[in-house]
Amino acid sequence: MFNENEVKSKMEKVIQSLESRFTTVRAGRANPNILSGIMVDYYGAPTPIQSLATVSVPEARQLMIKPFDKSALKDLERALYAAELGMAPTNNGEVLILTIPELTEETRKNYVKQVKEMAEEARIALRNVRQDANNGIKKLEFSDDEEKVYLEQVQKLIEKYNQIVEDKFKEKEKELLSI
Repeated sequence: MFNENEVKSKMEKVIQSLESRFTTVRAGRANPNILSGIMVDYYGAPTPIQSLATVSVPEARQLMIKPFDKSALKDLERALYAAELGMAPTNNGEVLILTIPELTEETRKNYVKQVKEMAEEARIALRNVRQDANNGIKKLEFSDDEEKVYLEQVQKLIEKYNQIVEDKFKEKEKELLSI
């Protein structure tokens, strides 16, 4: 039997993935998510920053990274330099402070390109979900009328989720281009 909820669930996961990827693209404001994915070499093991420190936003364009263990401060600083975020951390012996620079017009356009690529990757993932669902429907050997109904349901779903991707892209683009 064709399970529409399973297809919806897979498409929802694509949207959630897109949203989390969008949060890693900065828009001139401090967002702790720009540090997600950065690993710190802590006692020889790669460890996420969030496991070693609290990350807070004391001002609109600053991130403050306060390690749980002060001996990790140098390791955190090294990892931030290695991540090439385009900003240098300031170490005051207690915390690291990252000041987010103002975005130039060129930087904003590059970020929009990145976001556009992410949106296109999400559309491709949605098409793959649709293809899998369509193949599954055809394997189940429904009557022609039933098969047509199910294929149309899948098509309506992909149109809906493609629109969600488009809306999220436009929203992020507006955020990046607004000064």
